[in-house]
Amino acid sequence: HTHTHTHTHTHTNTHTNTHTHTQMAHAYTVPAAGDISKAGDGKSLLEHIVADVKALLAAKNCGPILIRLSWHDAGVFSNGSLKGGCPNAVMRFTDSGEGTFEANAGLTDVAIGLLKPIADKYVTAGVISNADLWALAANVAIEFMGGPHVVTRFGRPDAKDSGESVESQVGRLPDGDKGVSHLREVFAPKGFDDRDIVALSGGHTVGGCKQQRSGFDGLWTEAPLVFDNSYFTDLLEKTYRPETVEATGCPQHRSDKGTIMLISDLALLEDAAFKSVVEEYAADQSRFFADFVSAWTRLQENGVGDLLRDELAPPK
Repeated sequence: HTHTHTHTHTHTNTHTNTHTHTQMAHAYTVPAAGDISKAGDGKSLLEHIVADVKALLAAKNCGPILIRLSWHDAGVFSNGSLKGGCPNAVMRFTDSGEGTFEANAGLTDVAIGLLKPIADKYVTAGVISNADLWALAANVAIEFMGGPHVVTRFGRPDAKDSGESVESQVGRLPDGDKGVSHLREVFAPKGFDDRDIVALSGGHTVGGCKQQRSGFDGLWTEAPLVFDNSYFTDLLEKTYRPETVEATGCPQHRSDKGTIMLISDLALLEDAAFKSVVEEYAADQSRFFADFVSAWTRLQENGVGDLLRDELAPPK
């Protein structure tokens, strides 16, 4: 036990040593969460979870998919003609429901698999729910990649089975091959206005598309592991040519630098209200960060706001 903690301690002082990072990511055989609170190293349980997520991010460069996991868990919420949906980690179940949605390809195996050692350690011990862990991991990833600090609140209950899923992704999660009106139709019932839509689209400053998951193929920016405003500067500065992903027939656009934009990305330039916000964020990253945090936090809390509290406590 003491040895493990010395190891964690050395780890914090050896950021340059990628070897240590890699070892840490695989060395989740740390004491059970219950013992950690008595570890005497002055760290709270929350700080221990955050440290484990950072070790995972350092070893696996998996920030973008952890952000997508939280987004798709919470993003099904709607309060328009479609009702309900909330962040409840129901994707853990793959017999039916959200765990089988095409939009969630890669999340149920890869993203949940990456978080499994951390979930086994803390969720099993009753310290945190899966749904809260997914939200927290995404927020740690955003900041780890250079983005803004996002405060996570806690208390999202986990679904007990796939029956707690929404009926379909249709009308709840946006399609990459649709434009302006589709974006508003999907996001307005979640409580988001035009500025929020542009800010949330800015999450595409990290990560990319894999054709075996979404049908699209490529990276949005030249630095897919840096959370900054380059998505917006790229939209304004690069020239994109239409193309079709050969294997899947999906339409997208590619720049001469090899980066991509989807039809839903370029839609932000087609509408005057959207475009003025794109220009604002391209010129002022701090404005983008502030608006992103505001919209993203509301997204993560949609449908569960009344249950959440500031401190980490076991889910009711």
